[in-house]
This record gives sequence, C-alpha cells and structure tokens, in this order.
Amino acid sequence: MKIKLLAIGKTDDKNLIELINNYQNRLKHYIKFELDIIPDIKNVKNLSESQQKEKEGELIIAKLLPTDQLILLDDKGKQHTSLEFSQYLQKKMNAGFKQLVLVIGGPYGFSDAIYKKANGKISLSKMTFSHQMIRLFIVEQIYRGFTILRNEPYHHE
Repeated sequence: MKIKLLAIGKTDDKNLIELINNYQNRLKHYIKFELDIIPDIKNVKNLSESQQKEKEGELIIAKLLPTDQLILLDDKGKQHTSLEFSQYLQKKMNAGFKQLVLVIGGPYGFSDAIYKKANGKISLSKMTFSHQMIRLFIVEQIYRGFTILRNEPYHHE
C-alpha cells in the first residue's frame, strides 16, 4: 500500500517544512509515502465559502484514482489513540488497498462532493490547528503508527 497526503496550499514555515521532511524520510523505511500539495486557489476574495470549497474539491478529485481509499482529516471524524491509529493503518493494508489518500482540506473544509466520495473521516483533535501544523501532526502519527506495528521503541505507552 502507498499513503498519499493531499493538502491545499503550501507550507510557509521553514521549521514545519524541515520537520515534515524529517518524518517523510523516516517513513521511507516502512511504506511508500507521498505529500502532494495542491496550490492555493487564486482570487479567493471574489469567491464565496461554498464556491471556494467546490473549486478545492474539483482539484482534490482530479488527484484521485478510482481505486483510492479516500480519508478526510476532518474535525467531525473519528478520533483514535496512536495505538488505535496504528491498528487502523494495519487494517487498511490488510484490506489490500493500493493507495490510502488522506486529505487536509482548505480553510473552510470540504465540498459536499468530497464528503460523498470519502470512505471515512479522521479527526486528530477536538481543538483547531492550522492546516500547516496538521501536515506535521499526521505525518508524525503515520510514522508513529508504523513504529508501533513493528514494536519499535519510538512510542511509549
């Protein structure tokens, strides 16, 4: 299985970029992983919230393959402990999916079309974080999940 993380808009903070890259490099030892950044939509001042979500949704759909397992990182999704998330990853791998696609939406969330296409939703917290920080958090949690599955000493419980 391959894991792809789709995110709207670039990461501006150099420190976050460095940390994300660090975990991406660590993940290479466990699974094929790709971070795919969808550029911010131009002239959003002229768009309503729903129009912006629709345009972002079209860009997300254009990046998907018919066989992808689409999981949204959404504040209304299911929350997991790190151990539960590692088991979630294992179930996805056991199910034989070619690619698990995790998506971080834009500032207003996802369009109805994306919600309908999704195979599930995950929430990392009840708190609100910047979309750029979520990238780091999910990449770290994927890495942590694989270290748990391999009984490596990274995670302590």
